[in-house]
Amino acid sequence: MTTALIGQPISRVDGRRKVTGAATYVAEFQAPGLVHGAIVRSTVANGRIASIDSSAAQQAPGVIAVLTHQNAPKLAYRAHKGAPDPGIGERLHVLQADRVSHQGQPVALVIAEGLEQAVHAAMLVRVTYAPEAAITDIARAEPVPLTPPSETRRGDPDGALAAAEVKLGQTYVIPRENHNPIEMHATIASWDGDSLTLWDKTQWVHNVADEIAAVFGIPARNVRVISPFVGGAFGSALRTWPHVTLAALGARVAGRPVKIMLSRREMYYGTGFRPHTVQRVALGASRDGRLGAILHNGDQETSTYEEFTEALLNATGFLHSCPNVNTRHRLAPMNVHTPTYMRGPGEASGIFAIESAMDELAVALNIDPVELRLRNEPEQDEFRQLPFSSRSTRECYQAAAERFGWSRRNSEPRSMRDGRQLIGWGMATATYGAGRAPASAMARLLPDGTAEVASAASDMGPGTWTSMTQVAAETLGLPIERVRFTLGDTRLPRAPVHGGSITMASVGSAVQAACRKAREDALARGGGTNDVTEAMRRIGQPVEASVDSTPGDESQRFSMHAFGAVFVEVAVDPDLGETRVRRIVGAYGAGRIVNPKLARSQCVGGMIGGIGMALMEHSVVDGRNGRVSNANFAEYAVPVHADAPPVMDVIFVEEHDPHVNPLGVKGVGEIAMVGVAPAITNAIFHATGKRIRELPVTPDKLL
Repeated sequence: MTTALIGQPISRVDGRRKVTGAATYVAEFQAPGLVHGAIVRSTVANGRIASIDSSAAQQAPGVIAVLTHQNAPKLAYRAHKGAPDPGIGERLHVLQADRVSHQGQPVALVIAEGLEQAVHAAMLVRVTYAPEAAITDIARAEPVPLTPPSETRRGDPDGALAAAEVKLGQTYVIPRENHNPIEMHATIASWDGDSLTLWDKTQWVHNVADEIAAVFGIPARNVRVISPFVGGAFGSALRTWPHVTLAALGARVAGRPVKIMLSRREMYYGTGFRPHTVQRVALGASRDGRLGAILHNGDQETSTYEEFTEALLNATGFLHSCPNVNTRHRLAPMNVHTPTYMRGPGEASGIFAIESAMDELAVALNIDPVELRLRNEPEQDEFRQLPFSSRSTRECYQAAAERFGWSRRNSEPRSMRDGRQLIGWGMATATYGAGRAPASAMARLLPDGTAEVASAASDMGPGTWTSMTQVAAETLGLPIERVRFTLGDTRLPRAPVHGGSITMASVGSAVQAACRKAREDALARGGGTNDVTEAMRRIGQPVEASVDSTPGDESQRFSMHAFGAVFVEVAVDPDLGETRVRRIVGAYGAGRIVNPKLARSQCVGGMIGGIGMALMEHSVVDGRNGRVSNANFAEYAVPVHADAPPVMDVIFVEEHDPHVNPLGVKGVGEIAMVGVAPAITNAIFHATGKRIRELPVTPDKLL
């Protein structure tokens, strides 16, 4: 038996390939006869196409075809039952009609021999529109209830709020934010008869296969999707976007493989975004800080053709103890393309509002923010009336506060300085669901003492290659260098979406089960030895095991979440209004940590993402036409190395959870983003005495 590998800070097994350029990303794949596609996009946000003149484009050098709604083949667009839930409605039918629903909607596709030829010809396509009034500003939209309506109520929140000794009510705003991963979205499509191969940037290869099969009306088994390396996504690759359909459509018409790679600007119009949200929170409490009422309403933008729902209010019902709670979630249909999940979806946005309000309540009551939360720590999930499978919030508060030095905090705003800089300390609670989905895996032991393990999972950067190899090697009883894990291909056993912090819980459990079965089979046939390598030498042929791993009923008996606490120090220049984050300490109760090095990296990345959310990121939409005014890295600010604080401390509170999944893991990719933004804005208030309730906190808001 080898040394235990789970829990060890092992370096990435795919690291060498990435730093030497041996890792192949989608746009780098080659196919014989490959040609290029360029998308012509609408310049109005609502209306109809009056005419399209593609004659000049068709005559341009290298052009093979120009597809519009007038000549593109009609597609089946069958229902896709296995789709990630975008909400109620019908996905965009690309190049199938003259209707325009949002700025940047594809209205034509140019296919040419070279990329530059395709881009040039796309500029020659002349489109005239019959524009109609467009709604691109949530302030002008008319929010409607979800389908079905999403409102929860327990107790008498209105009465409790009216009777509360202390009460407050405020509005919190988060603008549209775009994912901006380093790798831009790309797809290569190649047909062989009725079989299609797609190389696609995705977080879920089987979903792409299912969706494209539904669009083209072919069996899903006819679609192979390959996506071994993904250069970041943060949720933008969870869905199958129109450019994937266009690549497949163009390849069918051209009779040759077609590559479409989106520009940075195009990604602001075609790969989703965190939706603009307006949240209203009212809290009522006794003078000793016991919550008596929480009312939390949230409005968010969605497209006119789909109801995308970001679960803003997920955590409100269980994060803090309160007998009287009301939440109401509404959608504002607008002329935008459909939003999607972005790191920490739901909780990152909703907890910004609720944890900002809790800080305001702490100030009103003159109670320490940590103490206020401790006084309202629930014993169970009061929304679902279930016990938590585990909840280490108290331990997280204590560990992070001690590491941070919170006891030295002067509670008075503007009381702490470093030279001319105003210093502020703030904190917030974090949580994210610990889900699990069905997953399959295969393990094959070979006579030479090596093993091949596979599942069609994705790895957009958190280290799935490595963590799965660790689980497999420990379970098989082999050194890690003798195990090869393969992912990112629909020919492999089916895996769920790579998002929502479910990959290790889902795929990891399947890998563990498959490897355990393969090892047991090998030892049973190996002539009495307990050494799997010796057993395989004796057997002389591969031993293979495949397992379909499915969750039990634990999620119906327990409320399963990761929890954490985030503490932040900021320095604010009183003359310039510039905010610098100087320290972040985060403590997390996330079950068993498979690889502390990878997990810490995830948390640091989430902290930096939270800095962007709090201080920088904002997709500025022109309310007249829906155009994103800053769809580039020159004007859409994202945090860079210079913005990372010198101290980013990550603490993993020891937590044993026997209920959550066989590995006892919860995942940290999503929760790492949650709570950072409110901790920063709470610290800014402590530094300046100014409460900013609309993100991002730019210098003009502090001057």
